[in-house]
Amino acid sequence: MHKRTVVGTLAGLLLGAGLAQAQTPKVAITAIVDHPALEAVRDGVKEGLAKAGYAEGKDVTFVYESAQGQAPTAVQIARQFVGDKASVIVAISTPSAQAVASATKSIPVIFSAVTDPVGAQLVKSTEKPGGNVTGVSDMAPFADQLALVKEITPNVKTIGVLFNPGEANSVTSLAMIKAAAEKLDLAVVEGPATKSAEVQAAARGLIGKADALFVPTDNTIVSAFEAAVGAAQQGKIPVYAADTDSVARGALASVGFNYKQIGLETAELVAKVLKGANPGDLPVVFAQGTDLHLNKGMAAKLGITLPEALVAKAAKVVD
Repeated sequence: MHKRTVVGTLAGLLLGAGLAQAQTPKVAITAIVDHPALEAVRDGVKEGLAKAGYAEGKDVTFVYESAQGQAPTAVQIARQFVGDKASVIVAISTPSAQAVASATKSIPVIFSAVTDPVGAQLVKSTEKPGGNVTGVSDMAPFADQLALVKEITPNVKTIGVLFNPGEANSVTSLAMIKAAAEKLDLAVVEGPATKSAEVQAAARGLIGKADALFVPTDNTIVSAFEAAVGAAQQGKIPVYAADTDSVARGALASVGFNYKQIGLETAELVAKVLKGANPGDLPVVFAQGTDLHLNKGMAAKLGITLPEALVAKAAKVVD
């Protein structure tokens, strides 16, 4: 009897452990491409969940997949996550969010770093998303960013905008940039690139047409940012960026969001869903607060003097 009891107890413990393991929530994370801003979001999600009491490997498991800039791959990843019955899917970037939202109407989806979630048809409204989707928008402060261009390089009259016309967020961003530029008497010339291999040629095509280049939070362009910077340097014009992580990669300056913080804000929504909240009842969060990043080394190469007042208030200055 004693032996049977011990065996039975061990079996019960093993079964209980198996059930506990099966019940561990799986958070599946995907991004359209790998670049510093999106990686910062991913890391912020993990860190934020850890702070909320979800220790990796104990209270939650993570899976991450990058689409490597390929929309069909984003669709495959979305279907894979749905088939694996993830507890929550975190989709970083508009293309990834659209792929996941199309793949499931039941699994909770939390998007992040999406410029215009309504325009991308991810939610019905930002106040009342409805369905199984909500998230964090990184609607960029384009007026502040273009004002920074004028402050540092007042002689700039025409700005060349690199963007992917196939990304819904980039089309929205371009329209907003044009509206902000008009108020500052800046002309805008477009530099379309549908894939990262086209970025260098698109940037070169703007040399002689633009006095400076501007890169919005466009995943295709940002993934090949160094190519744009190289072309701009040959033309001896500066590159400004919407995301601050691009300053260390060669942009002259940026005033933008801290994408690690966006990841932390995304994690707050994920934690609420893991605790039973319905994504459709959670309003979309808009990223708040901006940092100023400057690149003194690039300014020196271009013969540009950064205003001392800007340097003094910058959150980060790259030498």
